[in-house]
This record gives sequence, C-alpha cells and structure tokens, in this order.
Amino acid sequence: MILHLYFARRFAMSFLFITLILFILVALIGLLEESRRSFAENVSFGDLVTLTLLDTPQKINLILPLNMVLATVVLFLSMARSSEMVVTRASGRSALSTLKSPLVVAFLIGLMVVGLFNPIVAATSKQYELLSDRYRNGSASALSISDEGLWLRQGSDQGQTVIRAWRSNNDGSVLYDVTFVSYAPEGGPIRRIEAQSAALGPDGWELRNAKSWPLETGVNAEGNAETFETLDLPSTLTLDSIRDSFGKAGAISIYDLPAFIRQLEYSGFSPRRHKVWLQSELARPLFLIAMVLVASAFTMRHTRSGGTGIAVLSAVLLGFGLYFIRSFAQILGENGQIPVLLAAWAPPVAAIMLAMGLLLHREDG
Repeated sequence: MILHLYFARRFAMSFLFITLILFILVALIGLLEESRRSFAENVSFGDLVTLTLLDTPQKINLILPLNMVLATVVLFLSMARSSEMVVTRASGRSALSTLKSPLVVAFLIGLMVVGLFNPIVAATSKQYELLSDRYRNGSASALSISDEGLWLRQGSDQGQTVIRAWRSNNDGSVLYDVTFVSYAPEGGPIRRIEAQSAALGPDGWELRNAKSWPLETGVNAEGNAETFETLDLPSTLTLDSIRDSFGKAGAISIYDLPAFIRQLEYSGFSPRRHKVWLQSELARPLFLIAMVLVASAFTMRHTRSGGTGIAVLSAVLLGFGLYFIRSFAQILGENGQIPVLLAAWAPPVAAIMLAMGLLLHREDG
C-alpha cells in the first residue's frame, strides 16, 4: 500500500506540473492571438487578459489527454533513471500491478474533470463568446431555449429586436409561430410583429401571414395595426451565428445538458451533437486511463536499454492518433453516420484494449 501511495503521489505531482506548464504556454499564446485580432485596438490590455483567461480553460480541457500522456512519460522516465523501476520489478511486481495507482489517479482526475472542471469550462467559454462578440460587433446576438420556446436577440445601430418562436426546423432557418418585438436605441419598444412563420435568408427575415402593431406612446396599437402576406425584415443574424449560439455543447454544463437536449427536441432542433458530447464527457475517465496505458507501454523500461527518445515519440504520436480517432468518431456520430453510444464509448474502450495488448506483449518478453 505504501508503494502504491508513493506511485500515486508521484503521478499526481507530474500531472499537476505538466498542466501548470501547459497552462502558462497556452495563456501566453492566447494573449498574443487576442492582441492580433481586428478588434484588439478597441479594448484595453486588461480586457485582453480577461479574454485570454476565459478562453484558456477550454483549451486546457481539449489537450487534457496530452497532459496525461506527458505526465505518464515524465513519471516512468524519472523512475527509470533513478532505477526505482528496476527495484520495483525485481521485487516481483508486474507492470500491471505497478500501474494500479496511476490508473486510479487518472480515473479520479477524469471524474473531477467531468464533475467539477466541466461546469467551469462551460461558464468561462460562454462568457468568452459573449465578450468577444461584443468587442467584435459592438453588440451581442444570443439564443436561449426554454420550455416557452426559443428566444433570439439581434442588435444593430437602430436598436435591439427580441424574437420568440415556439419551434423551428432542424437547422434553425425557419421559425414557426414567431413574435418580433423591436426596441429603440433608448430602450423602449416601438413595434410588435406576429407571424405564422419566419425564414432567414441572405437579406434578412421573410415573414408570412404577419401582423404588425406600433407600440409608440399615444398611438392606438390595434387601430393602426397592419397585416401582410409577406414581410421582409433586415437582420444581423446568419444561419451560422444561430447554429453557433446553441451548437457549442461545450458551453453548456454537463448537469444542464440532459434538460437542454429535451428542450432542443421540443423546439425542433437536432440534439445529436449535444448527445454525442454528453456521452463523450461521461466516457472521458476511460479515455484518460487509455492515455496512461498507452504512454506506459512505451516508457516502462530501463534507460540503459536505449531508444528512449523513440519510445517517448512513439507514445506521444500514438496518443495523438487515438485522440484523432476519438474526434473523428465524434464527428461521425454528430452527422448520424454511427450511433451516439458507439461514437462516444468505442474509441476509449478500443484504446484501452490496444494499450493492454502492448503491455502484455512486452510483459511476456
């Protein structure tokens, strides 16, 4: 037990050390990237630092499997140089027995990432998108989906417009039973429009069977109402901006994802992307375990055997390859090419089996 605790502490310290170094590097690169954006001259240095710190957790979350590979490499190389691995193997411990404590630590880190770090990443990435859109465009457009339907907000120099619809088609290009409420730049409502449907095109919204009421003070709204078979309204929204508003599953906490998926289905949107992301997050502890097994299969050796550089390079490249396969499977799942559960759980399970095969082959000589 003492030896297991020693290995677990060494592995945890290696992981924290690698994560801290990568956090600093990612933050510095992110700060340079933010300063090069077109809207950089409109914000202060403090705002750039804020944007960088808000975006860094999301990037760290993406490269977490690489952190796990590097932490495993650092652990076993340091133990090989100090001959601790030789003594451990000479005492009769097998490779799999030595890996028990690092695997438990990796699993616990995966649980903490899913349960604690995921909501933090969701909150910071959402705030980053809002601030960067505000600095870039001067106003933010937003989409919200609830039990009362879906809500959109578009802004321009002429004021803000709030849009509510009960449902839409799969890609959000057509809204049904929709209401537009326009506000003046000072903040007061000036017009209300209700329509049977609203289709978003290159030139804006095209409303069908619409009725418009003026909302200025002192004006009889019903007496001055107008009806239109078709009505065109300008819009600053695009299909891409609407899809991006609700399409980034990483901006939603894993605790809120099941309810959000149900709301997407009720509103008419396809929730497949969010379902794949939810299952992938739940499978993340297994994928981190796979990364530890892959890295250990190449680095649990004595340095006198030679080829240490090749072994480390092979571990990193195989880790990148498995990460690419996992991302590719997620894309296939989002596009409906393979089932959601297969897209999320097959890559980590296959990676574990591959790494176990490599370990057992080396163990048997």
